[in-house]
Amino acid sequence: MNRIVWALMVIAISLGACRPERYTPKPRGYFKISLPEHAYQNFERADFPYHFAYPVYGVVIRDSLFFGQPTENPYWINIDFPEIGGRIYISYKEVSKHQHLGKLLEDSHEMSFTVHSKRADYIEEQVFIHPEKRVYGILYHAGGNAASAYQFIATDSVKHFLRGALYFDVTPNVDSLRPANEFLKQDIIHLIESLSWQD
Repeated sequence: MNRIVWALMVIAISLGACRPERYTPKPRGYFKISLPEHAYQNFERADFPYHFAYPVYGVVIRDSLFFGQPTENPYWINIDFPEIGGRIYISYKEVSKHQHLGKLLEDSHEMSFTVHSKRADYIEEQVFIHPEKRVYGILYHAGGNAASAYQFIATDSVKHFLRGALYFDVTPNVDSLRPANEFLKQDIIHLIESLSWQD
């Protein structure tokens, strides 16, 4: 009788051990980013055709290469954000008979829409009009996992044309980059609104 009880206990323990584990996965998390207070300084150089205010936690670096080749002109710069891992690429072109404003606008529209529409869920436009400073611009917001969530253009419609794009040094992920994107959006808007031309 003891052998039967013992055998039943071994079978019961064996069957109990075969139950699937009750495991509940934890939700996916992301590293917390400590964001600084918004504060600005002026980018004003006598040899540059434009001026603006940019964040004190940003570093302006002259961009001397474009895909390994020298840039078209000496007025291309980058604003690096080392603590956040982001960069705003700024290119400048002078509107002339060789660089028609319509062509510059068309190229920028294509870069913002055609390139990013493959990964973007949507693309919104925010228009900026400051006739007293002769600054007319558009901020593009690409939602979803687009490579660049924010791009912008600004012009005086006669001589100056500025284009900027925000990128991060990581694979695009809308959820993990949302805090940094929204934080730097405010700085991009401030840059556009503080922009002025040197004639």
